[in-house]
Amino acid sequence: MKGLIHIYTGDGKGKSTAAIGLTLRCAGSNHDVIYTQFLKNGKSSEINILKTIPNIKLFFAEKNFGFLFNATDEVKAEAKIVYSKLLKTVVEAAIETKPQLLVLDEIIATYNHDLIDKNYLLDFLKNKPENLEIVMTGREPSQELIELGDYVSNIQKIKHPFDKGIPARIGIEK
Repeated sequence: MKGLIHIYTGDGKGKSTAAIGLTLRCAGSNHDVIYTQFLKNGKSSEINILKTIPNIKLFFAEKNFGFLFNATDEVKAEAKIVYSKLLKTVVEAAIETKPQLLVLDEIIATYNHDLIDKNYLLDFLKNKPENLEIVMTGREPSQELIELGDYVSNIQKIKHPFDKGIPARIGIEK
């Protein structure tokens, strides 16, 4: 089976949730999965259950920077080193271990904000192992990423509790 590239984007809730759903479906079919998060601390509730599934390998950054909308140039430079290293680690693991699925949660934001080596990601996507399915999540993917995608799904927010001041709830949004 030829692996395809999925992009889950938009301003609505559910991009990472969709990626988790595909992760579980793939692992439930006895396939190996590599799942990684960029810009997140690896402590959201879904990670707890993913840790218990033997054929899912989890990768996280050695340091958490969160979402960097108000970070200094120095912090962004450090984050780029850390996130580029994480990307290289998961790409090498995917090439070496040949999983069915590679999930790059929030990779699009790191790409958009120049927090990874963009050329490295693009080269990998263009030359990925033939059978590897890849999921990328995040808002506003560039045209070059969209062109590489086989599935591009836009999750649109119509209404969200955060707009009313309701914070993220454990087990639902985090």
